[in-house]
Amino acid sequence: MSGYRIAGHPRNSARPVRFRFNGRALTGREGDTLAAALIANGVTLVGRSFKYHRPRGIIGSGFAETNALVQIGSGDRSTPNIPATQIPLEEGLEARSINCWPSVDFDFGAINDRFSRFLSAGFYYKSFVWPSWALFEPFIRRAAGLGKAPAVADPDRYDSRRAACDVLVVGGGVSGLAAARAAAETGASVLLLEAAAEPGGVGDRDAPAPDGNSLGTWIADQRAALAALNARILPRTTALGFYDHNFLTALEDSDGMPVRQRVWKIRAGRVVLACGAFERPLVFPGNDLPGVMLADSVRSYATDHGVAAGRSIAFAVRDARGAVAALATARAGAPVTAIVDLHGAASAHAESAASLGIEWVADQQLLGTVGGKRLRGVRLRSRTGGHERTIACDCLAMSGGWTPVVQLFTQSGGGLKHDPAIDTFVPARSQQAERSCGSARGLADPLECIADGEAAGRWAATGEGIQPPLSADPPLAPIDLPIGKGKAFVDFQTDVTTDDLRLAVQENYRSVEHVKRYTVWGMGVDQGRLSALNGVATLARLQGTAPGAVGTTKFRPPFAPVALGAMAAGHGLGPRFAPFKQLPAHDWHIARGAVFEDHGWLRPSHYPIGAEDRDAAARREALAVRNGVGLTDGSSFGKFELTGPQAGAFLDRLSIGSPSTMRVGKARFNLMTDELGVLFDDGVVARMDEDSWLLTASSAHAEAMLRWLTRWHQCQWPLDLTIRDVTAHWAVITLAGPRARDVLMRADCNIDFSREAFPHMAIRCGTMAGQPVRVQRVSFTGELSYEIAIAADYAASLADWLMQCGEAEGIIAFGLEALDLLRLEKGFFYIGQDTDSETRPSDIGFGKAIARKKGDFIGRRTLEHEAVRDGARGQLVGLVALDPQQTLPAGAHVIGGEAHPSQGIVTSSGFSPTLGHPIALSLLHNGKARVGEQVTIWSEGREWAARVTPPCAYDPQGERMHG
Repeated sequence: MSGYRIAGHPRNSARPVRFRFNGRALTGREGDTLAAALIANGVTLVGRSFKYHRPRGIIGSGFAETNALVQIGSGDRSTPNIPATQIPLEEGLEARSINCWPSVDFDFGAINDRFSRFLSAGFYYKSFVWPSWALFEPFIRRAAGLGKAPAVADPDRYDSRRAACDVLVVGGGVSGLAAARAAAETGASVLLLEAAAEPGGVGDRDAPAPDGNSLGTWIADQRAALAALNARILPRTTALGFYDHNFLTALEDSDGMPVRQRVWKIRAGRVVLACGAFERPLVFPGNDLPGVMLADSVRSYATDHGVAAGRSIAFAVRDARGAVAALATARAGAPVTAIVDLHGAASAHAESAASLGIEWVADQQLLGTVGGKRLRGVRLRSRTGGHERTIACDCLAMSGGWTPVVQLFTQSGGGLKHDPAIDTFVPARSQQAERSCGSARGLADPLECIADGEAAGRWAATGEGIQPPLSADPPLAPIDLPIGKGKAFVDFQTDVTTDDLRLAVQENYRSVEHVKRYTVWGMGVDQGRLSALNGVATLARLQGTAPGAVGTTKFRPPFAPVALGAMAAGHGLGPRFAPFKQLPAHDWHIARGAVFEDHGWLRPSHYPIGAEDRDAAARREALAVRNGVGLTDGSSFGKFELTGPQAGAFLDRLSIGSPSTMRVGKARFNLMTDELGVLFDDGVVARMDEDSWLLTASSAHAEAMLRWLTRWHQCQWPLDLTIRDVTAHWAVITLAGPRARDVLMRADCNIDFSREAFPHMAIRCGTMAGQPVRVQRVSFTGELSYEIAIAADYAASLADWLMQCGEAEGIIAFGLEALDLLRLEKGFFYIGQDTDSETRPSDIGFGKAIARKKGDFIGRRTLEHEAVRDGARGQLVGLVALDPQQTLPAGAHVIGGEAHPSQGIVTSSGFSPTLGHPIALSLLHNGKARVGEQVTIWSEGREWAARVTPPCAYDPQGERMHG
């Protein structure tokens, strides 16, 4: 053995790769992981634990690594908290330890270990109460976390792809390969996800395969067969989450791709979960020392990388599988000196151990370890005679059993059960079209895993086949509660010990979820992969119950850490992340100097002239509409066509009015409530012909309105009608003002716009300048108004034509700010601004409409409840400040009484250019009965005197809009 490299291993001849760790120049071999290269260079101290800053070394060899978290790269390409076991060694790689200062060898934070008695479970809930939490908070926050997130923008690119397949296999171990081939041979399309660079799993490649060859040869044959079938393998791809309807997400890491990571969104007919299993640590005092590792990981480093984890390796095993790993490690050339069979479960391998010169020590208890920053030995005591001894070793390979990877299974909705034969939780009940196989359901023998995978693959492709039963092995002996002195760690990363769990139980925390959060067990970067089952088993012993009664914590996606850039992949950046909707005449508005605001759509706020600010422009535009005519773009309103013999009856059930009673050509204000009688949306409904209605919705609620309509139609009332969303089909240009009719009379339109032929709240169809149009006479300004709908492509042409026709009237374009002032003067409300989550129709003046309606509608039962009719509810009223120079701030409270309780809210406020003074709207308790009353307005310590008025401050009889 040269250094820690095993002589004669093929990896020794691989190309040397230079890298740096904590500033130290080191050399590894091509194909190594960073962890394997560090072990080969004799590096044992890799990091520090989270709370106590205890020394930490490498413990595992794959996803299960919880100790060796490092920061790789620098500057804008610095990435924290990456397990060294998952980092492929690359030329020039830079890595450094985290959570230590000034260095990993000498860490000032280690002082915490001296004061650990004061830092037990939940200490932050019981401490820092006096003199003030704010005094301690900065220090607590500074201590939080492990690595450091880069403070500069991420320079990398990310991608998102979608895929669909008949069969999705998650995991490329032997059972996954067998499942993929069995499914692909039926002709099904198969997608196989494998987290490693190559499929094959982590088992011993020299073990026998079903065809008589070695497992390594069998794996190569399966890969070749899959390449010739309708199967695709995605290496370096980790499944992240399993959602409803067999929808999974996965993350593909860069391997020569132009992007750093790619997110896959996959829809599968059936899913095979061949995710494997994690080896469990043993819980005993000092089990966190660098040099204490997992048995199969020690085997993997020896057989796969040609690296010995120590110069004197001892194994402590709970079952036969750990002994098999020890023998494979010795046969690979690593110096294995002893195998400690803790419960006698591996005695069948004692003779093989003796033939390799390995000492066999049976029926022992682990008392602790010897060493400081590196293991020097392990202390044992016989279970029978109480004899104690110390075995000298610099690596202890422990095996406490295996934990199936069930995270994706439980995310899919599947249920688990505890299997005492292997002392772990296994899949028991599937919720979706899914089947677990191999190690993921508790099998250990490679031949059994392959047979199980083949059966799962055939089922996934054909829907037929019976799942083989699990082996009837004798139960594993229950885990021991630690004996001896020293901390026995359940969670290495977050420093959770058996004493912490004991304290939680003593403090009457019974639920496994509560204990998890109280002790932070399983809440580190690894999300409890190594600690989950040991924690459950420890709780079971402490509570005097079975692990199955304790249960498991909830496993949530993502299964592995994901870069924020990858999560945003597919959504784009900037405008592509949250694209703005643009009006069909967007460029037309730009050409006229419009200033835009985001209201779901980019809509013109105002059209300033010269140095005008927003308020000045809005007031000028509002006065122009009141005195002449203005043009505004209302294309963003939701537009829905409901057609069919039962369309009217359907609308009756959704509205507080009765649209079915309307005459053809008439329009009506339409108000809808939800099941609680709360206002849902308002708009206009117009009857186009006997079986056809046009329904409009506010811009902000257009998408919600479509969902509302389709929900009630599909789920409750499947009446004979069709619903079409035509919002994007039609542009709407609105003319408003006393001169609006004069403009339309010159607009080359075959519609009669006279007052008698075209009254308020009516709709007419015709042509304008040769193009089909729909014109509704409705008003949100209080003036004579016409909404002209035309095919969206002609929006700009129509606006140009109307501006040309209105030159003699001095027509102007006006935006949302002016519209807001105009509707405020009329007391027209905005849903969501002048209403809240408790506002009912009667609160805004529509109580009589409900009383007149004979039929039922959504929310009627609630609206007839006495509490809803209570006059103390917030009701829409107007407000005028007694000082005409003061504008009441929106959001201010209406207060009264000595204790100044809030009696209402100022919902809208602004300066009325028509009236010459500020006005406001308010939701005021019992507001209708308080018109004329003087009230106090309060906001941020200031007060104003105001008078309650009716909501409508301008043209209360509506003569102008009916003219």
